[in-house]
Amino acid sequence: MADVARARKLAVRIRQIVSEAIEMQIKDPRLGMVTVTDAKVTGDLREATVFYTVYGDETQIADSARALSSATGILRATVGKQTGIKFVPTLTFVADIVPDTARELEDALERARLADEELARAREGAQYAGEADPYRRPAEDEDDDEDVDVPAAETTDEPAESRSNA
Repeated sequence: MADVARARKLAVRIRQIVSEAIEMQIKDPRLGMVTVTDAKVTGDLREATVFYTVYGDETQIADSARALSSATGILRATVGKQTGIKFVPTLTFVADIVPDTARELEDALERARLADEELARAREGAQYAGEADPYRRPAEDEDDDEDVDVPAAETTDEPAESRSNA
């Protein structure tokens, strides 16, 4: 088992080498505008997964995938020459879905923002269906101090203890 830091460094180096090789060496006409986004190497350094995106429509994406799979041998040989490691990992190319997911997330946020704006416009001229304060309050006497009736039990001068014991 190799060191995790070594696997991470190798993945970064593979990403650099593959992206340069795609730009300079691979002359396949099917290869579109490919961007290598990431690379992952297994812990034993035997397999490497290279993630890529393609700018274009579905046919260009499919054509680029076929071009990358046919150029895997050349790219692996280039990685082997430039890294100088004993065993060159096998390369697997996987289309990166992160940009698509980010685009879908941005679209969902835009729909939510538009719905919030529509709700704010509908709320501008709105009024309450009932009263402005719908909660019930206890009835308040208008003349609080004038006609206060004091119960007879409270007018006695007995201490509170004797009243509660009685």
